[in-house]
Amino acid sequence: MKLSTRTRYGVRLMVELGLNYGKKPIFLKDIARRENISEKYLSIIVIRLRGAGLVSSVRGVNGGYNLAKDPVEITLIEVVTVLEGNCHLVHCVKNSSACSRATQCASRDLWILVCDSITETLGSVTLDWLIKKQRQKAIVKLKKK
Repeated sequence: MKLSTRTRYGVRLMVELGLNYGKKPIFLKDIARRENISEKYLSIIVIRLRGAGLVSSVRGVNGGYNLAKDPVEITLIEVVTVLEGNCHLVHCVKNSSACSRATQCASRDLWILVCDSITETLGSVTLDWLIKKQRQKAIVKLKKK
């Protein structure tokens, strides 16, 4: 199982915006440079996040992007669902009619359990928690220098 690049980069984008929360908007090109991600690719990701109400944009010379909500109010399941969709490891988890064996299949029950666990974990982690982890890692990196 592997999350898409879109989701991995989207989470990194949200952390960068969260690190800047409460300050002036930040340019996508600055995030792209710091995170070593294509600005064009980030612009596609930010459209989805803005459409979901997680990111806001400001036009003009002093424009850029901000989080639309406090990082404490944003869970990772929101971000991942916007960028990845709901968790379905196999087709029959989303649509039991995709498989004639779905009602008698113990494996399907396992995949549902795994998806539920992933959803629950991502739902319990806030962007604020991830931002704090990122700050801790930056401090450790500075101490090593």
